Amino acid sequence: MNDTLAGWLQITVLIAALALSYRPLGDYMARILTTAKHLRVERGIYRLGGVDADADQKWSAYLRSVLAFSAVSVLFLYAFQRLQNHLLLSLGFAPVKADQAFNTAASFVTNTNWQSYSGEVTMGHLVQMMGLAVQNFVSAAVGIAVVAALIRGFTRKRTDRVGNFWVDLTRIVVRLLVPMAFVFAVVLVACGAVQNFHGIHEISTLIGDKQSVTGGPVASQEAIKELGTNGGGFYNANSAHPFENPNGISNILEIYLLLVISFSLPRTFGRMVGDHRQGYAILAVMGLIWAASVAIITVNELHSVSSSAGHAAGGMMEGKEQRFGIWASTLFAASTTLTSTGAVNSFHDSFSPGGGGMTIFNMMLGEIAPGGTGSGLYGILILAIIAVFVAGLMVGRTPEYLGKKLGAREMKFASLYILATPAVVLIGTGLAMALPGERASMLNSGPHGFSEVLYAFTSAANNNGSAFAGIGVNTEWYNTALGLAMLLGRFLPMIFVLALAGSLARQQQVPVTAGTLPTHRPQFVGLLTAVIIVVVGLTYFPALSLGPLAEGLH
Repeated sequence: MNDTLAGWLQITVLIAALALSYRPLGDYMARILTTAKHLRVERGIYRLGGVDADADQKWSAYLRSVLAFSAVSVLFLYAFQRLQNHLLLSLGFAPVKADQAFNTAASFVTNTNWQSYSGEVTMGHLVQMMGLAVQNFVSAAVGIAVVAALIRGFTRKRTDRVGNFWVDLTRIVVRLLVPMAFVFAVVLVACGAVQNFHGIHEISTLIGDKQSVTGGPVASQEAIKELGTNGGGFYNANSAHPFENPNGISNILEIYLLLVISFSLPRTFGRMVGDHRQGYAILAVMGLIWAASVAIITVNELHSVSSSAGHAAGGMMEGKEQRFGIWASTLFAASTTLTSTGAVNSFHDSFSPGGGGMTIFNMMLGEIAPGGTGSGLYGILILAIIAVFVAGLMVGRTPEYLGKKLGAREMKFASLYILATPAVVLIGTGLAMALPGERASMLNSGPHGFSEVLYAFTSAANNNGSAFAGIGVNTEWYNTALGLAMLLGRFLPMIFVLALAGSLARQQQVPVTAGTLPTHRPQFVGLLTAVIIVVVGLTYFPALSLGPLAEGLH
């Protein structure tokens, strides 16, 4: 009973904190993306980069900037890891092997933060700070910049310009992510998270054994890891490690951080399009899906129906921290898999079939409730376009959304967006299951082993980064295949989003008439929710039936 009360209190506190942040943070982000004024430090950055801060870009130029910046980031981070042994604060660690360095570079640049290594015994402090943590900032900013370009596509008319990527990127990092990360890093230190430059210490355990413990700048990386929906842990145990997540207060704070920007972006959207009701409608869909996911995972973990001996003996706590218990673990699991965060405070591989299956399904939704920083909002806006199109088919009317007609060109871009990520997930999973050598990496057989592979490619292609464990992914094939899945899953959708933004910006605004579908009312909230569930269900249900659904029925 006490656990139940504590669980409900945590959820209530979290929702209250997010609700209080929604308006001020959402409005602040809108000002960042719309103001014509440049800060002095920003003007200095523009001069160094040779950027004309007052010049707008076509969608194609905006896209080239995104791809060029990301390509350079991959190469830089790859080289940083390969040359690690020559850098300061390397702690004596060897260079990261080539395939793992590629996987890690692709992972952090795409905001995935999938890790096939143990951070505390692989990466030196300089690589952690100047390599991985820097990408935590800029990869999150890239997602917000892309959704800003899409929103401008709705608000502008008779133009082929959607903004300036370099200005958007700089402002988001300088005005939003750095200040917030600094404040919350200090708060995490106050909660007990580690922040130092210590090397490896050998300590004696209670039973007299020796154990190596690495210190480091943990709190500063933890803050932006959650705030930017990144998820890569300083330690292999991620947010289950007491140095990263010391107690219940830090745990609820970290859940708040990984949700707050994405849940506030609908307010930014509503303000930029000039109708806050549109933002509330998107927020309502996000909130409904998030609440349903939390409920389903929590119920499954509290009342497991698994027939395994572990669960029969009360094994619902297997893989979960005693410090957090069931409720805090499932709240974290639902939130991290519904965003593109990938941080974990428990091992999803140990969840019940229903709970573990729901974490996979959360990622298969495209992580839109609320999703990653920026990527969640542009994902759900694409699905809103699909919902408007479906409604238009029902009444025989050309669909319109926010004053823009959705013709054949716009629907092609939306459809390609919807198909891109599932194609990467299912093709990757199929190849892994077809190759005997890769099947050998599965530590479990049957439906659970298949679920581990499906989870890995779902996590990579949706830029989540969490893992089911139970599968050996630190091989040349998996490091390469999952690295490619991350890159394709990140940048293919961005191509279609920016192309759609350019197509919308070129249109003239159409007036609202009696036949225009109201997209701010409860009916549209219900329609959009249904479209999300049906589209995902039709796409992934066959794969889910071979994995978690089959395991649950076993």
